[in-house]
Amino acid sequence: MLGLTKKDSTLMLIVFALVMLAPFILNPFPEGSAMAQFNAGYPDLMQRFVIFGIFAIGFNILFGLTGYLSFGHAAFLGVGSYAAIWSMKLVTLNVIPGIVMAIVIAGAFSLVVGFISLRRSGIYFSILTLAFAQMSYALAYSVLTPITGGETGLQIKNTDSPLFGGPTDGSIGRANLFGAEMGNSYELAVGSWLFTFNLGYYIAGAALLLAFYLSIRIFRSPFGIMLRAVKSNQQRMNYTGLTPKRYTLSAFVISGMYAGLAGGLMVAMDTQVGPERMFWTASGEVVIMTILGGAGTLMGPILGAGFIKYMENIVSKINKDILYEWFAVLPDGAEDIMVSIVYPFIGKGWHLTLGILFMLVVIFLPGGLVEGGQRIANKFRRNKTDG
Repeated sequence: MLGLTKKDSTLMLIVFALVMLAPFILNPFPEGSAMAQFNAGYPDLMQRFVIFGIFAIGFNILFGLTGYLSFGHAAFLGVGSYAAIWSMKLVTLNVIPGIVMAIVIAGAFSLVVGFISLRRSGIYFSILTLAFAQMSYALAYSVLTPITGGETGLQIKNTDSPLFGGPTDGSIGRANLFGAEMGNSYELAVGSWLFTFNLGYYIAGAALLLAFYLSIRIFRSPFGIMLRAVKSNQQRMNYTGLTPKRYTLSAFVISGMYAGLAGGLMVAMDTQVGPERMFWTASGEVVIMTILGGAGTLMGPILGAGFIKYMENIVSKINKDILYEWFAVLPDGAEDIMVSIVYPFIGKGWHLTLGILFMLVVIFLPGGLVEGGQRIANKFRRNKTDG
């Protein structure tokens, strides 16, 4: 199917099913029930799942295949976002040109950064990319304020007058796809369940499917083999007459274009952008997503992005009142003890839980969540064979 092997076609179908059925999968509990707080099937969060999944897929092409660890990929996410917002402010509120512009500008910027940074390898390469990202953040925050909006960022205003399709009544324009606004949603009530189907989410989901398909083709291509050779032994590549830098620079640019696509989609879904997207913590987040899910695997980045965004948006909202509801069946003293034990790990303390889980994964599951799933599957196969 589409030039893919049977195994890769299965992976593609799994991702397709997850994207299409996400409103059902992420809303397993009835509205108004005690467990409804764990539902994640609302448009804003579903969009974040797929957008950061794209970001992580692109980062994995660089880090997972070549072993080059970039601490500055948020710069390309931010540059893509600024390119998209200016496309919408000046050209058209249609999201397609904005997304294309985000990919092109982020790719050009990553070419410059990669050409300089790839003169070094190892920790020196990582520090160079971090330096570029922080310089980009500083420029966006305070130096290039006429272009970036500084600390407050940029957004669509009623004074904007794009060349094509802008509002004529002085109202604030909305990002759209040939007239259909990104915020358009359809709600389906089935008993006590409520499922939301959002246009913006499905556009981002289509981009994720395309990004995932391209990553499979890259992984299985001769180019992907060369990238693995870079990770394995660059000196041996030099002996054969091949130039590793040409391949690593190509991977760096492709990875930057993926980040630009993610940045453009973020603007398409929410027409505002600020310099915080370029801060070093955003680069660190995509590193954690990739390693947690499984660096060098196809599904790993998507799983890691979904896991972290779920914790950030769902687990972080659990407070003491909710915990007291959970442990209400216990005696008063025991209830207070359980709340005191659990509370540091949820709510504002969700980073502590994430840190512990990340540490356990690195120590016991170097292949990330994908390796964990493979071990469980192998165990079931052995049990079935033994039975």
